[in-house]
Amino acid sequence: MAQLELNEVSKIYRVGDNVIPALDRVSLSIAKGDFISVVGHSGSGKTTLVSIVGGILRPSSGQILFDGEDICALGDVELSSYRNERIGFMFQFASLLPMLTARENVMLAALFGQERSREEQQRADHLLDLVGIGDRVEAYPGELSGGQQRRVAIARALMNNPGLILADEPTGDLDEETEAEIMKLLGRINREQKVTMILITHNAALARTADRMLRMKNGRLVGVTERE
Repeated sequence: MAQLELNEVSKIYRVGDNVIPALDRVSLSIAKGDFISVVGHSGSGKTTLVSIVGGILRPSSGQILFDGEDICALGDVELSSYRNERIGFMFQFASLLPMLTARENVMLAALFGQERSREEQQRADHLLDLVGIGDRVEAYPGELSGGQQRRVAIARALMNNPGLILADEPTGDLDEETEAEIMKLLGRINREQKVTMILITHNAALARTADRMLRMKNGRLVGVTERE
């Protein structure tokens, strides 16, 4: 059974009398542990797609099944739990809080008003070690390089042991060498942790490192390329 399945998913925006289809009847099946990339020009629907899969946006029509559960049928509280417990998010910028240490930034994903537990601290330290900066747990973002900040963001995305990582241009502000290091790290986490990943990127070379590359145009899925 597919971990994630989209059936005829559309997202329509209405601006005055104009109807703007951000997604147009997208159907897609992704197995657990897959590494998928999505490419396309700005406005092609890539970010709308991951926002809907991540429960940030609701589709106008269609069905989205995650582990067999229709997330479109979830109420707001249930959808919030879905985002927090089952999805890990990575964005173009690391978006770390400057007044918190690397460890505290990673732990943010598990807090939500709860007291910090020893177990959460240990998991945050383990994840920072996993991404290669276990010696910088007490460092503040201003004391870290761009690549190190991105590693903290990856650890944060993994904090709640999600089944799916959604990465929207996660290396867009990095130099080529650091970008390659981060992509290598994401690939290793995908293989070793069996975490499904969907990568949004404008970079065709990065996209081709995924198991499957999806191409979007005008809100529609127009091509699929398997890695050789």
